[in-house]
Amino acid sequence: MKLYRRILTLALATAVAASSAVCFSQPVKKEKEIYNESADAHAEIKEALQKATAEHKRVIVVFGANWCYDCHALDAAFHRSDVAPILAANYEVVHVDIGKGDKNQDLMKQYEVPMKRGIPGLAVLDADGKLVYSQKNGEFENARALAPEDFLAFLNKWKPGAQSQ
Repeated sequence: MKLYRRILTLALATAVAASSAVCFSQPVKKEKEIYNESADAHAEIKEALQKATAEHKRVIVVFGANWCYDCHALDAAFHRSDVAPILAANYEVVHVDIGKGDKNQDLMKQYEVPMKRGIPGLAVLDADGKLVYSQKNGEFENARALAPEDFLAFLNKWKPGAQSQ
C-alpha cells in the first residue's frame, strides 16, 4: 500500500509540475511591439500631457517591455471592446520601455513605480503632470489573472472628475 501511495503521489506531483511549466513557458505573442525601444520617453510623456490638457484627460504611463507576457496581457485588456472606450475617452497612454530593467529608471523613480514590484507598472498623471496614482504593490504585475472588471474599476476610479481620488 505504501508503494502504491508513493507512486500515486509522484505521478500527481509530476502532473502538477508539467502543467505549471506549460503555463509559465507560454511564449509572448509578438503580434506587435508595444514598447518602442528607441523612443524618447520624456518627450512622449510631454506630448501626452499636452494632448491631455487640450482634451481634458489624464495620462497613464505604462512601464514595461516587449519581452514581458503580462505587459502584452495588459495591452490586450486595454483593447477589449468594453475597456477601450473608457480608456480612449479619459486617458492618453504612454508606453515606456524599461529594457531589461536598465532603461528609464529615472521616470520610474519620478512617478514612484518601484521596479522591484515587477512590470507592467502604471502611473496616472493629471493634465498638469501631477502624479495622482502610482502602482506601488505590483497590482498589474500579474495582468493575465485580472478580470475585465478589474481594469474597468481602475480606469473609472482614476478618470478625470472621479469622486474616489
